[in-house]
Amino acid sequence: MLTSAAITKYIHDEVGGTEGLKRTIAFYSLAIPKYIQYRYHQIVDSPDHVWEELDKETSKQGLDKILELRGFYIKSGQMCAANIGNAFPRVWQETMSVLQNKCPHKSMDVVRTIVQAEYGRPLEEVFSFFDPEPLGAASIGQVHRAQLKNGKKVVVKVQYPEVEDLFRGDVRTIKMFCSVAQPVHVPPLEEIEKQFMTEFDYSREAEQMNRIKKNLEAAGLAGKNKLSIVPAPIMDLCKKRILVMEELDGIKLPDALQRDFERYASSQGLSLNEFKMQEEEKLRKLRSEGGNLNGPSTTEFATYINLLNMKRKTENVSAFLHNWTIGWVPGIERKSYQGKDILPLNLSKLVDDLIMIHGHEVLVDGYFQGDPHPGNVIICHSSKRNDMQLGLIDYGQVKEITKDERLLMCKIIIALADDDKDKIVRLMKEAGYRSKGMNPEMIYKYAKVSYDEDNDELTEGKHIQMFLEDLQALDPIDNIPQQFIMVGRTSVMLRGVAHALRQSRSVAKAWRPIAEKVLKEEGLINS
Repeated sequence: MLTSAAITKYIHDEVGGTEGLKRTIAFYSLAIPKYIQYRYHQIVDSPDHVWEELDKETSKQGLDKILELRGFYIKSGQMCAANIGNAFPRVWQETMSVLQNKCPHKSMDVVRTIVQAEYGRPLEEVFSFFDPEPLGAASIGQVHRAQLKNGKKVVVKVQYPEVEDLFRGDVRTIKMFCSVAQPVHVPPLEEIEKQFMTEFDYSREAEQMNRIKKNLEAAGLAGKNKLSIVPAPIMDLCKKRILVMEELDGIKLPDALQRDFERYASSQGLSLNEFKMQEEEKLRKLRSEGGNLNGPSTTEFATYINLLNMKRKTENVSAFLHNWTIGWVPGIERKSYQGKDILPLNLSKLVDDLIMIHGHEVLVDGYFQGDPHPGNVIICHSSKRNDMQLGLIDYGQVKEITKDERLLMCKIIIALADDDKDKIVRLMKEAGYRSKGMNPEMIYKYAKVSYDEDNDELTEGKHIQMFLEDLQALDPIDNIPQQFIMVGRTSVMLRGVAHALRQSRSVAKAWRPIAEKVLKEEGLINS
């Protein structure tokens, strides 16, 4: 029989004490009834309109619960907004999108107390300016614009004091739920839990950011007028709960996308909601016919953007002539000029660039950012490049793999790109994959979904959750390659961004040239 001391210890260790227990009960009060409701509609095969209403209602309730509990639940909502695994309906993505960078924030008094505790001196002695209004807030802290005493403009991340304990309890709560409802997700959650626990030391994050910055700059992938830029941390000002880095001049990717979609909808005489509904209807019709809706290619986007840019330049010349002629006449209104910020993003190139950069981190450096959701990307414009530059931020979740693991992943990527089933199965066994029956078809499908792609043909038209549950039922998994869980998560997140932008990709095909180059340099394949 359990003693009261044992029960108390269990509550403390597994759910984070009394506060954690309250949070667990609050989570289950929504999760369990909704899980039963979703399963019921799955069993009775409810029509689409029933699912749509259920998704609309539950996503709103879910967001309310997330904003009430905060902690790890905000991170879960961000995964939904980023369409991890192509698993979330559009209404869920849109409802949760507010969590990408617009979470509720703490007061300036709280921030001031944290800064003073970390530095041992008043905030005003460190910064000449500190904006009391945060640029954004997320799951474990918030970000403020500031200026150092030497005049350098910086961004300051401030970590909430209570968040580490809350995260631990929240992850354990979700693991307990998944162990009953969705056991296939427990092993990845355990690895993700380990990675999340490294997020709570901002001085360590600064070191990780600096290392990836140097790696990408050495490869010519980051730096001034390069494809991307990683902000430089101000190392002597980075503490456990404070991270100070140079400010990047740009706009968060979710905000840039919202701006572009609003402009395009307006050009078609539609509101943003009308445009989204129109796109959803197109997608629904195509899927019912066995097709899929993929957006324009990089070349098609470039042609469209060039036409818009020519139109912009022509209108600017017209505005210039107007302003320097009749524009001087009293009562005549002067015309404004249009900057390059009116041009839309090349979404196809953006997806390809993000996938390529992370492929280099994984396969060449073996040291990579494992949380590439849209909120961690800033769109910066480089005048010399005449193109967008990707500002890459947030290095709390960085994973390092050994050289042997990196080379094995290169081999797996090439096998996946070539769709060589026998080789994929052999390499997955070498990586440590184990299941009850070691069914080759199941091993192949697990590898494809984990590291390469997900589409209706591969998942047999099933929702990704149902597909994974069916795999588990057909051949229960005993062990998955732990060292590659974060590689899989990175691939899945990148594909989530791609799916959301109607730019579906095979990560293995995109990473194949990188993998081949690495193996050739190691003498493991012929030049």
